[in-house]
Amino acid sequence: MIQKRQRRDRSGKAYHVYKVRWEVAGHERSKTLPRGTTKQEAEDFERRVMTLKRTGELPSLDRGRETLADFAGEWWELYAGRNLARSSLLAYASAWNTHINPRIGGLTLRELTPEAITRFRQDLERSGVGAPTIHRSLALLQGMLSRAVEWQRIAHNPVAAVRKPVVKREREVVVIPPETVEAIRARLEALDATLISVLAYAGLRPWSEAVGLTWDDLGERTLRVYAPKTRRSRSVALLGPLRADLTAFRLASGRPPGKAPIFGTWGPHAPRAWHRRVWRPVLEAVGLPPSTTPYTLRHSFASLLIAEGGTVIEASQQLGHAPTMTLETYAHVFAEFKPGARVPAEERIRAARAKGGERAL
Repeated sequence: MIQKRQRRDRSGKAYHVYKVRWEVAGHERSKTLPRGTTKQEAEDFERRVMTLKRTGELPSLDRGRETLADFAGEWWELYAGRNLARSSLLAYASAWNTHINPRIGGLTLRELTPEAITRFRQDLERSGVGAPTIHRSLALLQGMLSRAVEWQRIAHNPVAAVRKPVVKREREVVVIPPETVEAIRARLEALDATLISVLAYAGLRPWSEAVGLTWDDLGERTLRVYAPKTRRSRSVALLGPLRADLTAFRLASGRPPGKAPIFGTWGPHAPRAWHRRVWRPVLEAVGLPPSTTPYTLRHSFASLLIAEGGTVIEASQQLGHAPTMTLETYAHVFAEFKPGARVPAEERIRAARAKGGERAL
C-alpha cells in the first residue's frame, strides 16, 4: 500500500513524500521514500517489494542497515576472537580504534560503497597516515566485510574494488647463516637450542606456530604446522639435522606423550620474558645486532631452500604464504642464487655443525 504524506522543511515549506507499507511474516514493515520521489517511482518500488515477496527475497530490503561499528562488534565476537592470532587482533584493534571507527564506524553497511571507501582512504592520506597503515586498515575492512557478504548482510564487498597503496619493504631481510645458527644453539640449554633449530631449519613463525607444536605433529619426514593466522595447516619437510635435534630432545625429556606440547605451555607474556632472558644475551654473545628478532631465523630457512634450488612455489608452500609474497620478500636472495652452486640444506647444516662443534643435548 502506498501513502502520500505531507512534511515541512526547516523553513516551514510543505512538501510530500510517499510511504510504502507491506507485511512480512505477520509483521508490518514500511519505507518512506526520499523527498522528490514521484508517484510512478513509488509504484515501481511497491512492485519490486511484491516481486521480492513472491520469490522469498524480501528480507534483502533490510540488509545492511546496521552500522559498521555494530557489525564490527559482532564480527569480533563471532569470527576474529575465535580465529585470528593474538598479534593480529592487537594490530587490528589499533587500526580500528585509531583510523577506521572515528571516520566511518557510524556509516551503515549499505552506505559503504566503493566511493565511500575511496574517500576514507583519501582522508587517511591527507591526515599523513603512512602507506603500510592505510594498507592494513583497508585489509582489515575487506576481511571484515567479506564476512558481511558471507553472512548475507550485504551483496558485495565494496573494499575489493578500491586500490590499496603499494607497500614496499624498506630494507632487505637479514639472513643468519647456519654457522651463526649453530653458534647460537651451542650457547643455549636443550629446550631453547631445539626451539632455535625449529625456527631456523623449518621456518616456523615463533610465537604463533613453533610454540604450538605437539609431538604428534612430528612425522618421519614432515612436520605438521598449524597457522592460527590463516587457520590452515601445512607440512614442512623435516630436514635430517632437525629430526635428530627433536628426537634427542624428546629422549632427554623422558619421552612425553604425543599430545604434549614440544616446548611446554607458553602464556601471553612468555615470549617477551624469553626474549629478555635468552635471546638478547645470545645475540650479544654471537655478535648479532640487538634489532635481530627470532623471526629472522625464518629467513634463514628460506635461504636454505633457495640455495638448494627450490622454486618460488616450493619455498612459499614450505613457508606458508603466497608465492608473490615469497618473491617480493626474498627477491635479492633469488637474484644471488647461482644454479650451478646448489647446496642441499642438510649438507650446509651438517657442515656448519662439523665446523663449529655440535652441542650435546
